[in-house]
Amino acid sequence: MRVLFFVLISFFTVFADENLTINKVDENLTNLELNETKEANITKNIIENLQKDVLTIDENIKNNIWFTQYQNYLSYQLLLKEKDELEKELKRTKNKERRDTLLDDIKIYNEQIALLSEFENMPFSKMLETKEIPEYKKISTPFSVLSGLSYIKQLNFDKEEYHSNLNLLISLVEQLKTKNDILNTINSYLQNDQNISKKIQDLNLTIAEFKSAKSLGKTTYDVYKKRIDDRINLVSADIKTQLKRAFNITGWVIFIFLLSLLFKFIVKKSVKDNERSYMANKFINFINFTLIIFILIFAYIDNVSYLVTVLGFASAGLAIAMKDMFMSMLGWGVIMIGGTFRVGDRIKARKANGEVYVGDIIDISLLRMTIYEDVTMTTRETRRAGRIIFVPNNYIFTELISNYTHSGMKTVWDGIDILLTFDSNYKKATYIVKNIARQYSKGYTDIAKKQMNKLRTQYSIKSPSVEPRIFHFFEPYGILISIWYMTDSYATLGLRSTISGEILEAFEKEDDIKIAYPTQTLLFRKEDLLESKKEMIKKALNEELKNKELNNKG
Repeated sequence: MRVLFFVLISFFTVFADENLTINKVDENLTNLELNETKEANITKNIIENLQKDVLTIDENIKNNIWFTQYQNYLSYQLLLKEKDELEKELKRTKNKERRDTLLDDIKIYNEQIALLSEFENMPFSKMLETKEIPEYKKISTPFSVLSGLSYIKQLNFDKEEYHSNLNLLISLVEQLKTKNDILNTINSYLQNDQNISKKIQDLNLTIAEFKSAKSLGKTTYDVYKKRIDDRINLVSADIKTQLKRAFNITGWVIFIFLLSLLFKFIVKKSVKDNERSYMANKFINFINFTLIIFILIFAYIDNVSYLVTVLGFASAGLAIAMKDMFMSMLGWGVIMIGGTFRVGDRIKARKANGEVYVGDIIDISLLRMTIYEDVTMTTRETRRAGRIIFVPNNYIFTELISNYTHSGMKTVWDGIDILLTFDSNYKKATYIVKNIARQYSKGYTDIAKKQMNKLRTQYSIKSPSVEPRIFHFFEPYGILISIWYMTDSYATLGLRSTISGEILEAFEKEDDIKIAYPTQTLLFRKEDLLESKKEMIKKALNEELKNKELNNKG
């Protein structure tokens, strides 16, 4: 019994140990499967993340212009290949329906190929081409500096545009390299998957294409950049030269302007006569303008002798075409040097058609004199005054221009004509008229004496007397008394009006002085008078009868 008991105990002990071993094995197998599953999940997650990275890269490069151009090129090549296959199939096929279908497909392919025909050659040929550098016109004046700056801006823009496109290509190559590395990693996890390997192979070819384009683009950009930089340096040097020249010219102009101000100040202090001061200022302005013109001509015309030659050939045509202008300029020189006319002088200008203008000179420019028309005997006829009249300077050579105030003269002769009847006491009338003229013109006569003495030093004047003068003439209707006296050059009508009024008042007081005027005397015979009275009475009676008849009807 004991032996059996020990045998049973040993059996159960062995059986328990075996169960324990089996349980341990099962537990190890379970743990191994869990570990493999966990590793598989980790690998799956890694692959999914890598695939997301690939999708992100594809999304980023989708709109890249270089990638788009390359895709279009591949599409063109693929269309050609597929069209080739369709044409081969068309040659082999005998079925009419299939042939019609193939012809339609080939037609569609031809249309698509035509749309992509610009991608027939290398995909990056146009992208790698540089814009032609615009023709450069040398900057020779400060006014063309702005065009030079615009030219530089355009060159920089073209250079930056090319550089930006090149940076897009470099960025694309880097992203494609990153995508290639990711695909290699995915392929290693998938243990050389056939599809992934094919993608990697195609991608390597694409990267090689883009690397070649990048290398060519860099070389092209370096050459293009150097050419643009050389052109920019050339333009910048011209701009600096013109700015320096403009600065120097501005300095000279300012110096001349300040010098003219100094001379004007000296004239203002030393010349008290307003007219002389005005003319001196005009002359200074003319010299100032002339000097500035010469400075500009010699500064910006490289070959002055060429200019002189051109002007020499053109002078004949200019002299004919612009004769009046040149004559006016010559007239201005004569006026300025000779002193025939000055600002403030009263003049009378007569045109060839007989029109007459009287006024005061308010300005003398290079081409014309400007006069202000005053109220004078001349304007009494036209009833127009106060106009601004422009008289060309060349009129001093061709037309008659009278100066009422030449060489400081402020007085002129003026006269009044009075017609008396033949039975008037003309001696008494002459005495009255002469006394009135002397009384009211005495001040102007004294002024005229002084001015006449001054004028005789310049001109040979035979009759220097300025006292009032009186003359008598026979006229058809009576005796004409003509009185002449000195008056203000600028106000002749005022003194004439005063003297005329005084003469009329004086003549009204005298019974033996009568002013003559056109009259008519009618003589009638007695028979004619009686006949005329009868006719008048008859007409009156007829009118009265007509009035009575009208009243009765009413």
